[in-house]
Amino acid sequence: MDGEEARGRFGEARVARLATVDAEGRPHLVPVVFARDGDRVVTAVDRKPKRSLRLRRLHNIAVNPAVCLLADVYDEDWNQLWWVRADGGARAVPPDVSGTPEQHEYAAGVDLLRRKYPQYREQPPEGPLIVVTVRHWTGWLAASDGDPE
Repeated sequence: MDGEEARGRFGEARVARLATVDAEGRPHLVPVVFARDGDRVVTAVDRKPKRSLRLRRLHNIAVNPAVCLLADVYDEDWNQLWWVRADGGARAVPPDVSGTPEQHEYAAGVDLLRRKYPQYREQPPEGPLIVVTVRHWTGWLAASDGDPE
């Protein structure tokens, strides 16, 4: 799968998994909804119930910005399987950025999410955004030859 197809399949997916790593090298994986704009992916801390507002993913990004996102499709017809991995660097953009250069970035990220998910049109996210700059796209299709790993 070439980079353009990988970007397209990833962008159309409804959910991905976000992998972060803490300061001791322990991985942490969570499902996220997201929106893609070129080689930039945004996800937000939203109103869905959480055990704590001190999210491990945000702490991990602060100490180690290297992240990985994975979107995939599973089907009982294994000829339909595919996955796309987006490797890059992440940073958190807080919601209270009024009067800062990040204000436009926060608003644009929320707008991307609102366009993709009807739930966000009614209740836009109010927590921090995670902005990932993707440096490498990798993808695999069951119908293709070879494994990119």
